[in-house]
Amino acid sequence: MTERMTGAQALVRALEHVGVDTVFGIPGGAILPAYDPLYDSTKVRHVLVRHEQGAGHAAEGYAQATGRVGVCMATSGPGATNLVTPIADAFMDSVPIVAITGQVASSMIGTDAFQESDISGITMPITKHNFLVTDADDIPRTIMEAFHIASTGRPGPVLVDISKDALQAQTEFRWPPTMQLPGYRPVTRPHSKQIREAAKLIAESKRPVLYVGGGVHKARASTELLELAELADIPVVTTLMARGTFPDGHPQHLGMPGMHGSVSAVGALQKSDLIIGLGVRFDDRVTGDLSTFAPRAKIVHADIDPAEISKNRHADVPIVGDCREVITDLIAAIRASGQKGDYSDWWKLLNGLKETYPLGYDTADDGSLAPQYVMERLSAIVGPDAYYVSGVGQHQMWAAQFIEYEKPGTFINSGGLGTMGFAVPAAMGAKMGCPDATVWAIDGDGCFQMTNQELATCAIEGVPIKIAVINNGNLGMVRQWQTLFYDERYSNTDLQTTRRIPDFVKLAEAYGCVGLRCERPEDVDAVIEKAMEINDVPVVIDFVVHQDAMVWPMIAGGASNDTIQIAVDMAPKWENEE
Repeated sequence: MTERMTGAQALVRALEHVGVDTVFGIPGGAILPAYDPLYDSTKVRHVLVRHEQGAGHAAEGYAQATGRVGVCMATSGPGATNLVTPIADAFMDSVPIVAITGQVASSMIGTDAFQESDISGITMPITKHNFLVTDADDIPRTIMEAFHIASTGRPGPVLVDISKDALQAQTEFRWPPTMQLPGYRPVTRPHSKQIREAAKLIAESKRPVLYVGGGVHKARASTELLELAELADIPVVTTLMARGTFPDGHPQHLGMPGMHGSVSAVGALQKSDLIIGLGVRFDDRVTGDLSTFAPRAKIVHADIDPAEISKNRHADVPIVGDCREVITDLIAAIRASGQKGDYSDWWKLLNGLKETYPLGYDTADDGSLAPQYVMERLSAIVGPDAYYVSGVGQHQMWAAQFIEYEKPGTFINSGGLGTMGFAVPAAMGAKMGCPDATVWAIDGDGCFQMTNQELATCAIEGVPIKIAVINNGNLGMVRQWQTLFYDERYSNTDLQTTRRIPDFVKLAEAYGCVGLRCERPEDVDAVIEKAMEINDVPVVIDFVVHQDAMVWPMIAGGASNDTIQIAVDMAPKWENEE
């Protein structure tokens, strides 16, 4: 059965067939033909954002909260280039989104026409795949292929750039189309020999660690991970992108590793003799100086993307496959072997690190508000069922450290790219994908000023997210580095000088939201509880915190993990913990 329609109508019909219910975007000349049939769609809700970057991050938040593909749409030229940052962000963090952009008419491509940019060329290094469509007949098949590529194998962003004349031309719509992806065959089943080798190393090891990354959550393998950890009695560390994939409250959890990780998690990796890396990249923020990272450890590395295996650290046992299937097969292999390692001395060492060097913070002598205390109270009052969506910087690290994550996927943030301005639009997308969930955006005053215009979108569209702005009046993480490495020469990190510009409470109110302010520790609970009672409009809380609050522990960029500090000139003592 075929139906005659325009390419634009075919685009909207294809989106409906692949199950899209929400699109974030802004219309413009080249994409305008698509907006006419979108006006009539009863299945696809279009959310008019205030900036294309917000559309991209909202699609990411939607995807991360729901597990479905997020969709954003923009016009050609500057509309498309404004999507570059969220596309790059999704690429780094393996987030499945499809970005649909309009392009100038095919006869004008390459002529520097008005609002022309080679967005497929620009995004080639930061997309899993991209398409330039100039024939209306190709639109349905391309949409089906884009969603298939974005959501299978290692998830990621796919760009579909469609020329204006293709959107306007007539075509015969058929569904389903036949996909033409002969070279795309993601490997999900791990090789049984490699699984047996991994199980053998686990049984022989004395100091194993499960190093868990975002790939485990992407594979929806948290239940299997818990079973594996308890079966083998192996300690677990969860990266920034895996917070909540293994419950914080579990006694085998040692925390987050890396530059601002816990001493117990960093120590476990450094002192291990076997690292079982599951869905991880061995990225620089975890390993520090690669030449000194876990010097005595053998490596089992499992990932669905073969390009990640041995990219940064050689894998003694490389396993390509979906982490859920890898873990399931590992459980079976360990049970079949009947062997179990004795890790009593290992646990004694690690529990000693955990007890001796717990996460903590100093309070200011002037009684001003500690940002870490805000996180602790948010965690206690809001609870583990909410989604916490953070921006990038000190507040991101405090959110990772001091909020307790017991459920997979409840911490959403920009990890690999480290994109300031991520939180507000991503929280909006998460809330629209999961309207019954409580969604808190945790932002810094620097990040918040990059994308807070999406508060208008939230207010108009009825998306009652809650935003905690951790306001220290500075670009906090940069200021921390200036304190530690640049002799306190605070070059261009002061955002407010002596005046409150902008006044976040007034700004929130101007956007149709509720604005609250908290400056004293004794008021924190009441303000959070008040925000929790408001569920019909967005709420912004301006938490005014001490400007010199620091993120500890810390490992300087590029330094060895053995140089971890728990405060200025204070380092844990490894020598008695061999």
